Amino acid sequence: MTSSKVPVLSVRIERFPIAGTFTISRGAKTEAVTVVAEVSRDGLTGRGECVPYPRYGETPEATLGAIQVMQQAVAGGLTRQALQAAMPPGAARNALDCALIDLEAKAAGVRAWNLLDRPVPGERTTAYTISLGSPEAMAAGAAKAANRPLLKIKLGGDGDGARIAAVRKAAPESELIVDANEAWTEANLEQNLAACAAAGVTLVEQPLPAGQDGALARVKRPLAVCADESVHDRASLAPLRERYDAVNIKLDKTGGLTEALAMADAAQALGFEIMVGCMVATSLSMAPAMLITPQARFVDLDGPLLLARDRDHALRYDGSLVYPPEASLWG
Repeated sequence: MTSSKVPVLSVRIERFPIAGTFTISRGAKTEAVTVVAEVSRDGLTGRGECVPYPRYGETPEATLGAIQVMQQAVAGGLTRQALQAAMPPGAARNALDCALIDLEAKAAGVRAWNLLDRPVPGERTTAYTISLGSPEAMAAGAAKAANRPLLKIKLGGDGDGARIAAVRKAAPESELIVDANEAWTEANLEQNLAACAAAGVTLVEQPLPAGQDGALARVKRPLAVCADESVHDRASLAPLRERYDAVNIKLDKTGGLTEALAMADAAQALGFEIMVGCMVATSLSMAPAMLITPQARFVDLDGPLLLARDRDHALRYDGSLVYPPEASLWG
């Protein structure tokens, strides 16, 4: 590694095969495509990973380009605080924000949570995702994972009552949360909520499309409802108080750990429960999100468990328990 006192930014696209297929209401994929940013200085390198999300018009190539544009700013000593104004929220800023935090922690010789004055994260139970499919296929997947204490069930609209009933029968002891990924409508909202309540579901995530979720304020919610696509950063929190009970904080939406931590504090102050979530990605994406877990009621950081292979120095998973990262991975 060439040592330089001037920070040097590099960025690349990486691909990791998924074990089988990952399917949600918007489609299926067989690989995780990530963008990795690295900032090197004085023989040290900080890394961050993001997953561009087509739902928000992001592509790997555009994300790569958005980070590359920041090379001059990074060489000039861009701080993570200044980064918040220099780039908009999104996947690109997330990768660079996490790389800067990692480098700052390494340079200071401390762990990231000490650097950021946050509680030391401990091991937490993560949800394990069951992909969308027929009731029979989802029941088979749930049966294989029935020993896991928390399952996240992907739903997709028509037939969701049968799906969740089949999953519950196959995994009678697991706590269930469901994610409709905006696939429900105002017409079937109450029916589907009732089906989930009957199956003992704890939480329903993003049942209606973002921007079309006003009905959630008008119906009696028999269980907690969590915003995902409807919430991005602190600025999006206040209008959601009538409609949602919880918010899903994902670093690719907030634009990095810096905003995610501030958002978690703001969400708690507004009375929201917190879920910390992820895209399908490697342990390098999950590691910074572990700093949100002390504030989270629900932890959904199973991305690496869905991959055919993870990167070196991966997070430790013991069944559904996920442990904080070692410094060799991040932070």
